Amino acid sequence: MKENYQLSLNELKQQFGLHDWTDGLTNQEAQRLLDNNGSNAIEVKPTPKWKIFLRQYNNIVIYILLAATLLTILIGHYTDAIVIAAVVVLNSLIGYFQETSAANALAKIKEMMAQHATVYRDGQRQDINATDLVVGDVVFLEAGDNVPADLRIVSADNLRIEESSLTGETNSVIKTSDDITDPDVPLADRVNMAFASTSVTSGSGLGIVVATAEQTEIGKISQEVAQIKAKKTPLTKEIDHVGKVVSYITIVASVIIFVIGFFLKIYSLPTLALAVVAMLVGAIPEGLPAITSVILAFGISKMAKLYNTIIKSMPAVETLGSVDVIATDKTGTLTKNEMSATELWVGDQHYDVTGNGYAPVGKIRLNDSQATLTDNLKLFLEAGYQANDTSLIEKDGKWHINGEPTDGAFLTLYRKALGVDYQSDFDPVDLLPFDSDYRYIAELTFNQADNQQYIFVKGSPDKLFEMAQKADPNFDLDKWTNRVNKWSDEGKRVIAVGYRKVPANESLAEVQHEHLYAGITLLGIAALLDEPRPEVIAALKTMNTAGVSVKMITGDDPKTASAIGEQLGLAPGKINAITGSQWDKLSADAQADAAEQNQVFARTTPQNKLEIINALQSKNKITAMVGDGVNDAPALKQADIGVAMGIKGTDVAKDSADMILGDDNFATMAAIIKEGRRIYDNIKRSILFLLPTSFAEGLVVAFSLLTGQRVPLQPSQLLWINLISAITIQFAFVFEPAAKDIMKRAPHPVHQRLMNRHDLIQIGYVSALMAIFALIGYDWFIRGGADVINATTMMVNTIVLSKIFYFFSIRTNDYGIKTLGGISKNAWGVIALMIGLQLILTYVPFMQTIFHVEGLNIIEWVAVMIFAILIFILAELDKLIMVVRHR
Repeated sequence: MKENYQLSLNELKQQFGLHDWTDGLTNQEAQRLLDNNGSNAIEVKPTPKWKIFLRQYNNIVIYILLAATLLTILIGHYTDAIVIAAVVVLNSLIGYFQETSAANALAKIKEMMAQHATVYRDGQRQDINATDLVVGDVVFLEAGDNVPADLRIVSADNLRIEESSLTGETNSVIKTSDDITDPDVPLADRVNMAFASTSVTSGSGLGIVVATAEQTEIGKISQEVAQIKAKKTPLTKEIDHVGKVVSYITIVASVIIFVIGFFLKIYSLPTLALAVVAMLVGAIPEGLPAITSVILAFGISKMAKLYNTIIKSMPAVETLGSVDVIATDKTGTLTKNEMSATELWVGDQHYDVTGNGYAPVGKIRLNDSQATLTDNLKLFLEAGYQANDTSLIEKDGKWHINGEPTDGAFLTLYRKALGVDYQSDFDPVDLLPFDSDYRYIAELTFNQADNQQYIFVKGSPDKLFEMAQKADPNFDLDKWTNRVNKWSDEGKRVIAVGYRKVPANESLAEVQHEHLYAGITLLGIAALLDEPRPEVIAALKTMNTAGVSVKMITGDDPKTASAIGEQLGLAPGKINAITGSQWDKLSADAQADAAEQNQVFARTTPQNKLEIINALQSKNKITAMVGDGVNDAPALKQADIGVAMGIKGTDVAKDSADMILGDDNFATMAAIIKEGRRIYDNIKRSILFLLPTSFAEGLVVAFSLLTGQRVPLQPSQLLWINLISAITIQFAFVFEPAAKDIMKRAPHPVHQRLMNRHDLIQIGYVSALMAIFALIGYDWFIRGGADVINATTMMVNTIVLSKIFYFFSIRTNDYGIKTLGGISKNAWGVIALMIGLQLILTYVPFMQTIFHVEGLNIIEWVAVMIFAILIFILAELDKLIMVVRHR
C-alpha cells in the first residue's frame, strides 16, 4: 500500500471522492467523520496528584516505620509515635515534590497544535476550530499559519514551512504538490507533506488532511512519550536495594528476638513491644532518602550557579556520574547553527575567509594576507548579496538573520569585505525565489553606475554549471566539479554564484528561468560551514579521556556529518556513520551492535532516535540524550538522562528532559559529568557513613534484649541519631571536592554494586565497635552509680561523636589525619552545628523531657571523646592494613 506522499493528485481525488480541491467535503460528511473518528485533539491524561502522593508510601522502610508508629500508640508512647510519624511524612513529601517538579510534556504537545484552520467545505472557504478537522478536509495555508493536521500538499505557490522542531531541518522547506515515488523517504525529505504543529513562513497552498490527532507525526510522538515509563537511576536502584536488604534483615532479627523474649518471659509484653520498636527504628536507615536528597539538592544548586544548568529531577544529578554515552543533535548543539563562508574560488583565485557566525567581523585573505578587492571579487560579493531574500540584523550587540542560513552567510561575507554601512549601487527590481525544483535564487537588479540591468544568481553548482556551459562552450566543467567535490568531502556546503548582463537594448520588468538558461557567467563558488563550537572540541577531548562516548544524531548527509565529527574529534579513532534507512533494515540485535560501533547517525527520523537510545540501553549503557525539538521528546524521556537546550529548545523538549542547559552550551556536559561523578562518590561515602550507625543501634538493642537487660535507647533517641544528626553531619559530604583523577576513570559499569567486599567488612566492624564502646560506657556509668538516664545520655553522645570522628576517616581514601586541612569551612561549620545541636539536646530542659536525657559533666564528656577517637584510630588502622596488603 502506498504512503500518502507517494500518491498522485488523481489518486488523492479518487481516494477522497473530490472532483475539485476547492469543493472540499460536505458539512454533513465532515460531521459524520468527526462523530466516528473523534476530534483532532491530542488527549492528555496526567496522573492525579493524590495518586503520586500515596505512591510515596509504597516503600518497605515506610511500612516498617508505620508499623512502629502503630505499636508505640498501642503501648501509650505518644511522643515517640509523633516523632516516627513526622519522619514518615517528611520522607513522603520529599519523594512527592521530586516526582511532581517536572511539567507534563504531553500538555505542551497539545498546546502546540493549531487552534484554527481554514478549510473548503461545500465549495466555500471557511474558518473552523482545528479540533473539528477530519481526514479528507482541504485546508488552505498561508504565511503565519500553524499547520493544523498532517496534510498532503495538493497545490503550492512558493510555499515554505519551518519544521525544524519536528524533523531537525534548520532551513524552511520548500513544499511541492508532486508525488514522490521512492517508498523509503525520511520524514525531512517528504516535501509534499505538511505536518501538524509546524509553521508556514512564506507563500500559500492547499493540503488535504491525511491524519489527525494521535495519527499525526506529532501525535505519534505524544503517544511514544506517554508510553515511556519513568525509570529509576542506577544509584537510586542501589539505594533501594540497600534499604530493602537492611529492612528485611532487621524485620527477621526483630521477629526472632521478639519470639525469644516472649517465650523466655524476659519482659512484660508492652516493654517487649517497645524494645522491638526500638530495634526496628534503630536499625532502619530512615535518614537515607533525606540525606541523598540533601546532597543532590546542593548539587542542583551548584550546577545552576556555576554552569547555568537547570536540573528538574534530583536523581538526574547522580546519573550524570554514571553516563557511558551521550547521544546528541548536531546543528546548534555541536555546531553554531550559523552558516559562514570559509573559502572562495573566484575565477582561478582561491581565497580564505576569517571570522565565523553572522557577525560581520573578519577578512577575505589571499596567500595569507588581506585580499585586494578586484572587480571580479566585488562582483562575486555583489551577486551573493543581491540574489538573496534574507536580512541581517544587529540587536543588543548580537547579529541575527531573518531567513535562511545559507543566504545569511553571503550577507555576512559582503559586510566583512565592504563594511556594515556600505550602500550598493545595485537596486533590486524583481526576485525569482528559491525553488526546490530549480535549486537557485535569482535577482534582477539595476546598476546606477552604468545604467545597466544585471541578473544575479546563486544556487546549486550543478545547475549554475549547466547555465555557464550555455554561455561558454569552453567552460571547464571538470575543474569546477573537482573543486566542488573536494569541499563536499570536507563536509562543506558548496554554493555557486554567477551573473548575466542584460543587453542594453532590453529592459526587463521581471526575471524568468529562461533568462538564466540563456547562459550566465560563472563568478565562482563558496564553501559554507556551520562551524563547530570551539568549546565543544575541548569538551569532547575530556569526555573521551573519561570513557564517555558521544553519538551524533542528525538529519544531515552522512558525508557532511562525518567530516564535522572528525573536525570535532567526536571519537579518538575513525568516525563510522550509518544512515536512518540503513538502520531500519537491521534486526534488533544488529541495531544494538550498530549503536555501539557508529559515532554518526545521519538522515534519521524521530523514531530512529528513540530506537538508538533503546539499542544503547540494551547494551547496558547509561545514556544521556541531548536535544531541542519536539521530535527529540520520546528519546529525551527514554534516555537515562534527557538534556534539553534552554534557548532554542522547544517547550516539549524541555518538559520531557531531566535537565536543561540554560546557555545551550554542549561543552557544559563535560563539567556537569565531573560534578555528577563527585556527587556519586559523596553519596556512596555518605551511605557507608550512615549504615554503621544504624547497625550499631540495632546491635545495642539486640544485645540488651538477649541478655535480659533494660534497653538503654528509646525510639525517639534512635530517631534523633538516625535522622537529625545524620542529616546534619552528612551536610559535610556536600562540600567534599572531586578526586584528582575523577575524569580519568571510566564510568562505573551499570551492573557494579554500590558496595564492594571491603565496604561491607568496614560497615561490619565499625558497627560492632560503636555498639561495643557504647555498651561498655553504659555499663561503666551504671556501675559507677549513675542513673539510667545519665548513662543513656552518655550512650547517645558516644554514638553521635563517633560519627563525627568516623567522618574524618571515611571522607577520603587517604589518611584522614593528613587531609584534615582539606576540609572546607562549610564542612567545619556543619560539624560545629552538629555539636551545637547535641549540646542543646543534652542541656535544654524541654529537649531533655522529649528525648529522655540529662546533662553530662566534664569527666563524662572526656570518656565520650575517648570512645569516639578510638573509632577514628581503628578506621585509620584499616587503611594502613589495606596499603600494606596492596604493596
